[in-house]
Amino acid sequence: MTRTSGKAGKLGERITSKGGRAVDRAITKVTGEDREVMGPSPNPATNLIIHDVLLRAGGRLMRTTLEKGLLANRYGKQSAKKMVDNRSVTMALASYAVSRFATRSIPGALIVGTGLAAKTLFDRSQSRRKARSAGDKALRETEAEE
Repeated sequence: MTRTSGKAGKLGERITSKGGRAVDRAITKVTGEDREVMGPSPNPATNLIIHDVLLRAGGRLMRTTLEKGLLANRYGKQSAKKMVDNRSVTMALASYAVSRFATRSIPGALIVGTGLAAKTLFDRSQSRRKARSAGDKALRETEAEE
């Protein structure tokens, strides 16, 4: 996606849709803005796909590593790996849907944040032993699924 500013940008967008690359280069020279999407391919759509795949793969790798690290302190490395890898599709889709809802709007973030705070307060209202055993049980069931 390109960023342009002012009248020159709007004019450039109208002209380049009809005039082609020569006009685009002239506008780049005048405005000093490079309107290229950086990447290995001369095709900006291909570069956008490459960037998207890399960002998503990196985000997933970072997320799973963090989750395994958080669980490994309590359950051990192998158990943590099984717990993260054996999550059900339903659990993954629910997590994705809630996070997507929370990041799309401020009201969504408030609703999700309020729900998470309520769940935390509910867990804290129970005895520590009961809350911890319920969480352990849910994670151990995930670990056992294969």
